[in-house]
Amino acid sequence: MGKTLAEKIIDAHIIEGQAEKGTEIALRIDQTLTQDATGTMAYLEFEAMGIPRVKTERSVAYIDHNTLQSGFENADDHRYIGSVAKKHGIYFSRPGNGICHQVHLERFGIPGKTLIGSDSHTPTCGGIGMLAIGAGGLDVAVAMGGGAYYITYPEIVNINLTGKLNDWVAAKDVILEVLRILTVKGGVGKIIEYTGEGVKTLSVPERATITNMGAELGATTSIFPSDEITLEFMKAQGREKDWSPLSADSDAVYDKVIEINLSNLTPMAACPHSPDNVKKLDEIGKIKIDQVCIGSCTNSSLLDMLKVAHILDGKTVHPDVSLSIAPGSKQVLNMISKNGALAKMIDAGARILESACGPCIGMGQSPNSGGISLRTFNRNFEGRSGTKDGQIYLVSPEIAAYSAIKGYLADPREIGEMPEFALPDKFEINDNMVTLPECECNADKVNILRGPNIKSYPVTAPLKETILCKCSLKVGDNITTDHIMPAGAKILPLRSNIPEISKHCFTVCDPDFPSRAKKLEESIIVGGNNYGQGSSREHAALAPLYLGVKAVITKSFARIHKANLINAGILPLTFVDELDYDKISEGDILSIENTVEQIKAGDILEVKNIDGKYSFNVKLEVSDRQKAILFEGGLLDYTKKSLG
Repeated sequence: MGKTLAEKIIDAHIIEGQAEKGTEIALRIDQTLTQDATGTMAYLEFEAMGIPRVKTERSVAYIDHNTLQSGFENADDHRYIGSVAKKHGIYFSRPGNGICHQVHLERFGIPGKTLIGSDSHTPTCGGIGMLAIGAGGLDVAVAMGGGAYYITYPEIVNINLTGKLNDWVAAKDVILEVLRILTVKGGVGKIIEYTGEGVKTLSVPERATITNMGAELGATTSIFPSDEITLEFMKAQGREKDWSPLSADSDAVYDKVIEINLSNLTPMAACPHSPDNVKKLDEIGKIKIDQVCIGSCTNSSLLDMLKVAHILDGKTVHPDVSLSIAPGSKQVLNMISKNGALAKMIDAGARILESACGPCIGMGQSPNSGGISLRTFNRNFEGRSGTKDGQIYLVSPEIAAYSAIKGYLADPREIGEMPEFALPDKFEINDNMVTLPECECNADKVNILRGPNIKSYPVTAPLKETILCKCSLKVGDNITTDHIMPAGAKILPLRSNIPEISKHCFTVCDPDFPSRAKKLEESIIVGGNNYGQGSSREHAALAPLYLGVKAVITKSFARIHKANLINAGILPLTFVDELDYDKISEGDILSIENTVEQIKAGDILEVKNIDGKYSFNVKLEVSDRQKAILFEGGLLDYTKKSLG
């Protein structure tokens, strides 16, 4: 029996465990990436391990999230990350060089290699055939130190693409169709692998758009084959030596197969407030819009920018619409400035932003109260834009640009025949904004620069024998990491200061939660299905840890957040009978007695509701290694003990 492409790469990198679905395996990691919103904490964790030099083939630290410097905090974090990178053997992509996933795809990604990044959209590099996985910062720190990355051997879902996209139908519409079919939790525990004749009709930037938003499926990662299209892209980047052909065997067997005929797709949008709330444009209608934002790691490639410039050429942005455009990298910005595309955007009235994440993470460009904003981004969670009642629609750059002119949600197929947009034979290559690390012989001379906003990792302790505390918060289904630990221009600068950022934990759901949890000293959170979906931010576990949360009991967890809870030493428990969820109220006193012994005895734990005078069972679905991590109080303590 043949292998899928994902299985080939996984099996070549297994260093512990067996190639058996559903079992825990350890992977050798070739590359890592961080961004500044998660990077400061990841490097503090790396320093705590006491390892002098990264042991990966390539590790890159990017500055792309907290680029709005309204105070000293972000600038201090950037200075700290730069000094750590220089000392410990990490490439440093400076502010202005671009969004981590766009730059990594352009300059560092290699087909067949493994990559983990402290950002959930790391699977973008699956567009060139990498096994690229989003992870928590502590997992990345361990990998930089030479440690393995552990996952459950996933199921492989095949998306078989046939046909060819029609004019003005985009790669964004492909992934929106997949989200419509599978939903935001349909990819949990799975890898999405794209095959079929339709793959050959998609460029690398288009493939990267699709793998990027695989994160919204909850998937471990998404991947395309490395073929002649990949070779053309890498050759144009001057990196053809890094290319190798990779594809699934002709007799590969998949756990599930989904057929999508690209020729049948039409322009679509994800409506508020979830990426899987997908409808065709004619279902939504010509709704009046207030804002358009083009960019993000999903849709900021040179190809996207060329299409946008063509649509805007000779036109003027509607007077009721604010249009902002953020090219994804310095390379893209340089090229559109030289080929005239940038001038077309400026002439049309677009506001040009720096090559960074920007509005996608609520870092500026928040829409007006109740405003309707079309965005080429990957998430439209409530409040993520910075405006709580903002109505955010996720669309392709083609829809976004055409709608900006019209003043309402408009179908770009009205433009008529689409010209051919081709990638150049050679990209502008200038890596002068990537600072190389100091050589190992001089590393001792490099001083680490710390600002006053940088605080140490929260205090941890071994798992207690008995957990007896109140339920401090009860929430519903699809709680995102934006609910747990909001982003935005006011909060992101606090990412290296857990005591301060914890004051914003869950305030989207309950403004009083931080003070209540802190007063209780120890507590348990109760949630519904798909708890913790969204980003990889480990702060959604570290802030609850600081506030004394000992366990989270839910109907189900999102993959990365569950791992982050374990890394923080917080028990991730699920109801055996989901009806027990309805019986718990905020403020109930819950007790888990003989916790360690119960965990050692099996996966089922008894929880007593002291106020309700009844007991119910929960599952702790973790590996023996993860149990050991929980016993020690988290991955940092476990790793330090292992190294010691």
